Amino acid sequence: MERARLTPFRREQATTRICKVSSFATELLEIRSKEPSSLHVLLIAGNPGIAAFYKDFVEALYENLGGQASITAIGHISHCQKVDFIEQELQHSEQSIVLVGHSIGAYIGLEVFKRLQNKIKFLVGLYPFLKLNKSSVKQSAIGYIARSSLLSKGVSLFASFIGSLQPSITRGIVRRFLGPSWSVTAVDAACCHLLRYNTMRNVLFMAMTEFQKLTEEPDWTFIRAEEDKIAFLFGVDDHWGPLSHLEEISKHAPRVTLSVETEGHTHGYCCTEAGSFWVADYTANLIKSQTLVRNN
Repeated sequence: MERARLTPFRREQATTRICKVSSFATELLEIRSKEPSSLHVLLIAGNPGIAAFYKDFVEALYENLGGQASITAIGHISHCQKVDFIEQELQHSEQSIVLVGHSIGAYIGLEVFKRLQNKIKFLVGLYPFLKLNKSSVKQSAIGYIARSSLLSKGVSLFASFIGSLQPSITRGIVRRFLGPSWSVTAVDAACCHLLRYNTMRNVLFMAMTEFQKLTEEPDWTFIRAEEDKIAFLFGVDDHWGPLSHLEEISKHAPRVTLSVETEGHTHGYCCTEAGSFWVADYTANLIKSQTLVRNN
């Protein structure tokens, strides 16, 4: 694969929209194809479930697909409500759907795929979090905080305090301690959406429920049945999706498309322009390989 372009380029801008799904207000980030399109790519965000983090990725993916597909990134709601969203927004469309799930979004994508097998044409899991990594100290620490109401409240209060400071100070703190290599898009998303009390409580609550659910094995029967329609991209040093999980998938479902990113990007690829562009190239090439769009 060619190295993704890192220089600035003019591209179609993604826009945000609030959509009611099962009575819940859900933020969408989307680009609609300007030409008649037979494909809709639905991106399911990883925790913290903020679609704005994926703006660079969504715009680069749209360009790499030649504008032939509409793309929607959806924030965190349950997988049942993801199904409701598809049935509400896309069920009566003639468009095929490709699911792209990042981190826990890959797990949610598999659950949606099970429910809508006739509508989903392909699933791409990016740096997938499909089961707990019992050897990860970081996951153990996050799980400990998430299970403690007191610690969760303390972390959320601290995050909201940082978010309440003057914007320039908040941005400086985020840039220095959270993302020295982060893109402007990611810093803006953190400052505007993440550093809020309720958001952080939701992030930690979801982490707690993730850790409870992902003690179970993935549904190997389903993955094996649909293995020609599934692809996963792993990172070299990613405790959320270690290479041992790739080997396990290969053993249970050998026809699943498995790749390892070796360009030096991280699990939070969407927080840098380089990561967003590279993963967008990877994802677009997978979609083109399924002949779901023309290869310009």
